[in-house]
Amino acid sequence: MNILGHFGIKDLIDILLVAYFLFQTYILMKKSGATALFSGIMSFILIWILVSQILEMRLLGAILDKFMSFGIIVLIVLFQDEIRRFLSEFGTNGGLMKFISKLFSRSKSGAEKDQASVMPIVLACMSMSKTKTGALIAVKGVISLNPYIESGEEINGKVSARLIENIFFKNTPLHDGAVIIDGDMIVAASCILPVAQNHNIPTELGLRHRSALGLSQETDAKVIIVSEERGEISVAYRGEFMLNVSGEELQRILIQVD
Repeated sequence: MNILGHFGIKDLIDILLVAYFLFQTYILMKKSGATALFSGIMSFILIWILVSQILEMRLLGAILDKFMSFGIIVLIVLFQDEIRRFLSEFGTNGGLMKFISKLFSRSKSGAEKDQASVMPIVLACMSMSKTKTGALIAVKGVISLNPYIESGEEINGKVSARLIENIFFKNTPLHDGAVIIDGDMIVAASCILPVAQNHNIPTELGLRHRSALGLSQETDAKVIIVSEERGEISVAYRGEFMLNVSGEELQRILIQVD
């Protein structure tokens, strides 16, 4: 009764915020296929609270306290890429306001980006797929791509299927490297992307795929690859590949907002 007497609006806000962050963590784990890991972590935390705080078992509580101390370090090592992406997004210009806006607003499921900027990309990729024209296109998310933009040639042209296809035409000087798109603008072409050193990448995937995966590990960009050998369209996003996607799937991936 005494506890309820001290329960105020600040405690309610505290509980709601913790619940929200746990829910968002669960969603992140679910997307990365680590739901079982999340369940295990939550189970361990509940046991730790029960033993140390409620039952006050000193010996077992002290042992679990040590596990908790080392566990934080282990989690940082396991999720260093996710933590780096989060801090990069948070530190980007306007990142704080976007974070607060996302925290207190509920966007519609499958919220969509501007179709006018997505469809030319999809059409260009489908056309290049038919002609087996190799292409590498990075669609910017929240994290800045300025270091990679500076490695290429400035374009600053309106997104159009014809312009994208002309850039990647084999005899043009800009066809090597990546095109970077920000919103409805093609910002730069012939950009150099970081190459992933993941040894688990299938041998049939070439340098374009490794570069796409490398950028997706460093940023939240969605990187499209059109294979010159097979004409297949693939997407690298958050360190994962979506291979051989159709035009409809590519459109859905590009308009989806996390």
